Amino acid sequence: MALYSYTKSHGKSRGKKIISFISAILILTGLGVVGWTVYPIVTYEIFYAPKFENSVNPVPMEIVKNTIADNIPAVLGAQNADYTRASTWFPKANNIKLSNTNTSYFVSIPKVNIQNATVLLGNDDLNKSLVQFAGPLPGNYGNPVIFGHSTLLWFYNPKDYRTIFSELPQLNIGDDIYINLENITYHYKVFQMKVVWPDNLSVLDQTYDDEYLTLITCVPPGTFYKRLVVSARLVR
Repeated sequence: MALYSYTKSHGKSRGKKIISFISAILILTGLGVVGWTVYPIVTYEIFYAPKFENSVNPVPMEIVKNTIADNIPAVLGAQNADYTRASTWFPKANNIKLSNTNTSYFVSIPKVNIQNATVLLGNDDLNKSLVQFAGPLPGNYGNPVIFGHSTLLWFYNPKDYRTIFSELPQLNIGDDIYINLENITYHYKVFQMKVVWPDNLSVLDQTYDDEYLTLITCVPPGTFYKRLVVSARLVR
């Protein structure tokens, strides 16, 4: 008859299970963050980018990898450059100075539920309003250029100036844009949409053969690598 008996301890096994469970949760969380970050980029490139007149290539994989490596703050544009400042969007546009006036007007874009969003001249802070970066006031011959911030689509709110232009890629040729300036409403229609690199200053050029309007935001939404340029013409 055995004098001793051994009972297997489950302490270590239970500890290993807890560690494994925590590890699985961390892995799934990491994969979720990666998917949550990359999804808007991939969706944009598949469903929206093909309809634009592209002067640039799709987002290179190294940029996507860097975006993941830099984590969410980098995706939102919080790196060295402050992309909530209109003056950082086209770094080579040093000769273009914001107007010193405090003129304001309103823009509405029914397709993306933007109603009476404030556009300011003489302002550089995209957290507080849309910014007219160049050109005359709407309704005149020339090309008023309006900048608006975008971010990951999960945060989109048409009333929040930090996210207001996130759904701008959903616009199509023929969509309507309305400007209300000094109680006069100007009706514009989109005639061109294209994507450019930030060193392409041609989108800021002034052409005086007609009354134009240009809207610009960063794409893919939530990144700051390229600029979506929406061009519209006044409807007489």
